[in-house]
Amino acid sequence: MNKWKRMLCIATLIMLGGLCVSCGVFNEEIPEEVETIEDDLIVVGYSQLGSESVWRTANTNSIEEALSEENGFFLQLKNARQKQENQIKAIRSFISQQVDYIVFSPIEEDGWGTVLQEAQEAGIPVILVDRTIAKRDSDLYTTRVGTDTYWEGEQAGLWLAEDLKKHNESDKEINIVVLQGTIGATSQIGRSVGFNIVANEHKNWRIVAQETGDFTTAKGKEVMDKFIRLYDDIDVIVSQNDDMTVGAIEALKEAGVYVGPNDDIRIISFDAGRAALELVQKGEIDVDIECNPDQGEMLAEVIHKLERGEAVEKEYIVEDKIFTIDNVDEYIEDRTY
Repeated sequence: MNKWKRMLCIATLIMLGGLCVSCGVFNEEIPEEVETIEDDLIVVGYSQLGSESVWRTANTNSIEEALSEENGFFLQLKNARQKQENQIKAIRSFISQQVDYIVFSPIEEDGWGTVLQEAQEAGIPVILVDRTIAKRDSDLYTTRVGTDTYWEGEQAGLWLAEDLKKHNESDKEINIVVLQGTIGATSQIGRSVGFNIVANEHKNWRIVAQETGDFTTAKGKEVMDKFIRLYDDIDVIVSQNDDMTVGAIEALKEAGVYVGPNDDIRIISFDAGRAALELVQKGEIDVDIECNPDQGEMLAEVIHKLERGEAVEKEYIVEDKIFTIDNVDEYIEDRTY
């Protein structure tokens, strides 16, 4: 048990997004009541990067369900609202409280060295969820639970190569536009690198434009509007998450471009939420590479391993699937997000 659990003077209250600790750190609002914590609960401070997509909401829900009091945890959740400074502030508050574990989904890969060094000096294990941080800082966290975004990008490229071959278009010049995620985010980097390695093997593939849509529907639509105005010969759209893909499809339809079975543009998406899989069923999205948000159960298992003093791996990868019109029917009914 850490000293935060042992000290009777410490109490917490999550109130209007603010956290107050009785010893006076990170006080955004003075609470009218306090909530005591049972001695046998594992206290986890978790900084989620935001709520920018349905995938992110599903990821948060998975962690909240797994790290529940019924499962032996006391979870303090802080939403960073897409700002790295908010995450750093939250991590420092968790350090001040001497939580048992700090968990966070980093907004981008760089800029964590100082605050994670502080956590290490405080003796608090840090666990990354979903995204990761720069390799030079890898000794500052204990383990990561997430998906392999490089694999996801690679699979998108391999699917495109196979689909072109199936339609006898392997030698055709292919013009590709890319809707990137938030620049510097693990998913943006991994999916870009994985896809580009495959693309570089095909001299007739040409990435004519790429721009960030920040993983949101509105920005995805805005960027796709721009691409439609600039290029009249787009063959492939690579959209690095479903929300941007939905925005891109809206832009195409409003521009009078047919989107559906046997259309002229291949649309590649990532995440595989239910709404997007319904578009796969309709033939509007050609392939959706899953990024599995259900990472909470594995996170809880890893924490229990650490509690028992067992060694853990540096990384735990959650399994992903690839969905096309050929296989989506057998999975869509069980999709919960």
